[in-house]
Amino acid sequence: METRFLIDPGGLRDLADALTDRYDPTVGEDALHRLSDFLTVRVPGRRDDRGKTVPELVGERRYRDAVQQLWPQLIAYTYDEPAPAEGFGNADRPAGPFEPLSRRRVLPRYFSDRGELLGILRGLIDTMFGGAAADAGKPTWCEKTPFNLLCMEFLWELVPEATIVHIKRHPVSVLASHLAQPWAPPTVDGALAYLKPVYHRWLTWKNTVDLTGRRYIEVKAEDLAADWPGQRRALFERLDVDDFATPSTFQSHKLTNRNDQFDDETREFIEEALGKVIPAMGYE
Repeated sequence: METRFLIDPGGLRDLADALTDRYDPTVGEDALHRLSDFLTVRVPGRRDDRGKTVPELVGERRYRDAVQQLWPQLIAYTYDEPAPAEGFGNADRPAGPFEPLSRRRVLPRYFSDRGELLGILRGLIDTMFGGAAADAGKPTWCEKTPFNLLCMEFLWELVPEATIVHIKRHPVSVLASHLAQPWAPPTVDGALAYLKPVYHRWLTWKNTVDLTGRRYIEVKAEDLAADWPGQRRALFERLDVDDFATPSTFQSHKLTNRNDQFDDETREFIEEALGKVIPAMGYE
């Protein structure tokens, strides 16, 4: 599932910068506060389309223990700061019997060696994901947050042995799919405004790096769907994992159902708006 906490705002990527290159006590405390909210509130409260949460998928005890063990490695010192009075009160008396008199403050560690911090964060995901994979008798694990694609350098910092698999789809079909999502803009103009910067950022970055020899695989969803057993076998061979019949498959009818979503005029407008994005992504 999309666990999101590796690269989303408030996740591990933000923390890695806040406790190294961007460090000051305020920036670091804010990053720790946001990560705490992410790992203790948002992740356990979010269910995927199967009704499962991340703690349920990796093991609730394992998840709780991994998160609890993380904080002492990231915190240098904690203390209580007198809380300013709120409501009908003043500096020396609370407004009511439930008004907090102090608030907990955290001084984060500063990591002059970024690699040390990344090792700690890697331990968190090794415990969660690696432990769950081991329980299932699997040699590896996969995490599929879509915007991982825009954070590849950080992910390779975090997990150097990771292979990043980019499964792409025709940009017009991607836009059509977005129109059906409750979290995306519901109009063609809105979906274009959402997607075009993402494509441009990805293509700009890709054109500045040499991915030759990097652990990166790019494959079209349409090709996977046209011959899933054969394409799966080839993909798994490139990933150096044994082939097996997966419960989930790529099916052509689930990809081609977007082909006729737009009338000719609308499709022409979308293709013109996307411009060079379509051929740059490998489509005509």
